[in-house]
Amino acid sequence: MTKTSQGNSFISDVPHVSVAPMMDWTDRHCRYFHRLISPHVRLYTEMVTTGAMIHGDCERFLRFNAEEHPVALQLGGSDPKALAECAKIGEDFGYDEINLNCGCPSDRVQSGNFGACLMAEPELVAECYTAMANTVDIPVTIKCRIAIDGEEEFPFLNKFIDTISKAGCENFIVHARKAWLNGLSPKENRDIPPLRYDIVSDIKNLYPNLNFVLNGGIKTIEETQENLSVFDGVMIGREAYSNPYILAEIERKIFGNHDIQGRKKIALAMIPYIERQQKDYGVPVKSITRHMIGLFHHQPGAKQWRRYISENAHQADSAKDLIVGALKAAEKAAAAKRLAA
Repeated sequence: MTKTSQGNSFISDVPHVSVAPMMDWTDRHCRYFHRLISPHVRLYTEMVTTGAMIHGDCERFLRFNAEEHPVALQLGGSDPKALAECAKIGEDFGYDEINLNCGCPSDRVQSGNFGACLMAEPELVAECYTAMANTVDIPVTIKCRIAIDGEEEFPFLNKFIDTISKAGCENFIVHARKAWLNGLSPKENRDIPPLRYDIVSDIKNLYPNLNFVLNGGIKTIEETQENLSVFDGVMIGREAYSNPYILAEIERKIFGNHDIQGRKKIALAMIPYIERQQKDYGVPVKSITRHMIGLFHHQPGAKQWRRYISENAHQADSAKDLIVGALKAAEKAAAAKRLAA
């Protein structure tokens, strides 16, 4: 008998806002930084392939900080048995959710027969879901696009959702763009195909008992609030990376949490974390501070903050010296701007 994806533990009475899984970006250091800004948003790992987990160093790929909860593990793969094995490993590591990537259009991912190309094989995705859901007791979710290549969006997505929901899946995260498997790069696939929130909304209306989290192109608090009134959740992608303090606005305006740290306090709070990572794991300072570049986005002194970190992180041994130096550079520039006003 197939277990359901435990929808109630995925979508609750608390507004559901998350930060998208992003390759090369949402590693554990980025997630720790985001968690300092927002105690409530759900965080996702970068995609981890079943091959990397089964044949590689799971501790290196899956290690995360206890502060990150709630945090989900995104898997890449298409073999039900391997996915079930990896889902169980993820659960044992303490992850709160397992997510299957059915939306990445890159050539490298396609060559492994996973990501967006899986949308052409909904029966296989249903098998993968069943194998994982029967193995773990945490929610198993699917992240997908609205269609691939020249397929007509609504009927294609409808068939995909119908097939997988019949296997018991209740929770879908939908990037509201097509994925072009040939002719567009991954970056172009994030920008060129038009956003079609209406398609996702129509599908949600067709399946009122399922949960749909909207992803794609959401950049403001207003857009987040508007889409939370339509969908069961909202997933923010690149904006959360380039402008991470938007997560503080989400805390205040969506979660009603007014006990928010300012940008300077967050920057300083990262120092002991970086020092621990240096000492315990030999992590270079630059591998962590690269995620902090956008902290002062659209603030006076933002350019000087970015420049100081970018120019000095590669040779920095002291996280404190680097971050305090960057703060001083930003504060000096901001003060000069105030005097000139």
